[in-house]
Amino acid sequence: MRIGDSKATNASSTAPGGNQAMGSLRSSSSDKRKEDAMTPMVDADEACALLSSATHQYLDVRMWEDFDKGHVAGARNVPYYLSVTPHGKEKNPHFVEQVAALYGKDDRFIVGCRSGVRSKLATADLLNAGFKNVTNLQGGYLSLLRSANQQHTASSSVNIIQAP
Repeated sequence: MRIGDSKATNASSTAPGGNQAMGSLRSSSSDKRKEDAMTPMVDADEACALLSSATHQYLDVRMWEDFDKGHVAGARNVPYYLSVTPHGKEKNPHFVEQVAALYGKDDRFIVGCRSGVRSKLATADLLNAGFKNVTNLQGGYLSLLRSANQQHTASSSVNIIQAP
């Protein structure tokens, strides 16, 4: 199922006279602020501290090929999207089930993607599925890389694995 297709289908309705009326696909800025407030987030510095202290694990929701290019040491990879093409994004239909096979509903973990957009969607899906201690990495893997490179002490840094 393509995400764009389901949104368009859900937003359309039949107007009087049998004509198709298209509802608004855009959310208001107040809806966006409410959504942001409902999704727990950490910035990269806090994420580094949590990962270094071993209180949290890291779930990387990028596609496999991006994960293989570099990732947080010890991260687990469950892609949120299976493919991204000019025609749309294909969401992983088994995402929540695959995460549930790796983590318990009470486990503490940080969800990250490249820039923080996809991981925010993934975090919302996991919270809706009953995961209690899942947090989105604001700014994604790129912000974590910047933060890890700026930190100088081994006790507060996160190990990054880069492809050879």
